[in-house]
Amino acid sequence: MTSASSLPAEKPAVAPPVLWWLRLEGLAVAALAVVLYARTGASWWLFAVLWLVPDLSMVGYFVDPRLGANCYNAIHSYLLPITLAVAALSFQRAALPFVLIWFNHIGVDRLLGYGLKYPTAFGHTHLTEPRRLQAPRQHAPQK
Repeated sequence: MTSASSLPAEKPAVAPPVLWWLRLEGLAVAALAVVLYARTGASWWLFAVLWLVPDLSMVGYFVDPRLGANCYNAIHSYLLPITLAVAALSFQRAALPFVLIWFNHIGVDRLLGYGLKYPTAFGHTHLTEPRRLQAPRQHAPQK
């Protein structure tokens, strides 16, 4: 098993056409979540206010890139919202609008290419290449 620091930072984990399928999958999840949210009768103000809440998971990056990636990935994978959706459907349907907002957020992120993060760099995800900071080019002196 390789360590996270030995992962290649130059390339995304997936490339076209798989990348396109994953983005389309994000679109499908986002669209379904909006349609189901509309059927709950919940306020669209609630949707707007809570839509960015999952991004609060990025505060872990202030402590350490590994912690930041772990926090971000825990909130931006489908595992927790699926678990909460099952609980909401089984016990407390009032939580369903919150779950659907969460699904929509993750789906839109995937559609836009924001994937699960590697601890090597904030911009290094399973869907994108990390953005490199390039040093300014030195110009040859004029003769």
